[in-house]
Amino acid sequence: MEKQEIKKLRELPIEGVAERLGLRVTRHKCLCPFHEDHHASLSFHVSRNTYRCFVCGATGDTISLAMRQLSLNFIDACRWLANDSNIILTEYKAPPVSDVTTFDPKRYERFFERPWLSDVARAFLFAERMIDERVVRWCRLTSWQDRKGVNWLQIPYYDCEGRLIGIQNRNLNPRDDLPRFRFPQGSRCTIYNLPILRLLRPDDDLYITEGCSDCWAMLSSGRKAIAIPSATLMKDDDVTTITRHLTPHTRLHMFPDNDEPGERLFLQLKSRLPDLQHHHLPLGCKDFAEYYVLTKKKGVSS
Repeated sequence: MEKQEIKKLRELPIEGVAERLGLRVTRHKCLCPFHEDHHASLSFHVSRNTYRCFVCGATGDTISLAMRQLSLNFIDACRWLANDSNIILTEYKAPPVSDVTTFDPKRYERFFERPWLSDVARAFLFAERMIDERVVRWCRLTSWQDRKGVNWLQIPYYDCEGRLIGIQNRNLNPRDDLPRFRFPQGSRCTIYNLPILRLLRPDDDLYITEGCSDCWAMLSSGRKAIAIPSATLMKDDDVTTITRHLTPHTRLHMFPDNDEPGERLFLQLKSRLPDLQHHHLPLGCKDFAEYYVLTKKKGVSS
């Protein structure tokens, strides 16, 4: 493994790596997964690209974070980061074909043919998030419960042609000892709701959101929308995919999250999409999903 390759892995945005590992990052902090933590004692130093827990003393970079969180040695942690970020390591040798674990769409497609929502999932989508049932059907959201009784919302990712390319499982029973998200091996969860691009007409408005929840809210409000998984996980190929499918005179819009990563995502997109329009959320609303719920509640009460 070359030093330059290791350097690239250490330069991956630390907060993006943390999110991919299932940690909830808010204002550069999260609950420390290395001890019983209830007050978000793990901090991220974005300029140094490091983390540090002020309680248990855990500290390090992207590689050490992957090592500790996934219980991997240095080499395997590097491989995990490289595979997750499309970085090719010169020393890496692919295992025999029979041992390779890749995402098999046929194994999962049947789950989305007849989506089923548990009471917990319905409460999350309809009562808490107030998502339109038509949006849930369009996105083919379904749910399941694991052997430990944990409820998960299963979110399929499709390419522009409607082919299943990845799955994101969202934990509906938040606990400190469980990850917020899980992904089947080989899942490609890049841009969410790509099939909507095929429905764009000339002069249409397209909204770019951050995360699936904002996308569901935007769709429920009657707008066409796609989602970038995270400000810290966006890749150049994601923007290329968007521009390739835009129609003539498509108007691009965005309500960035009311935080630094949200503004950073907007600026990253703006550099590639100069016509992207910035819309401000009201003070006190952290993201569009929250703004949408407040708007719906006001509509009900009025």
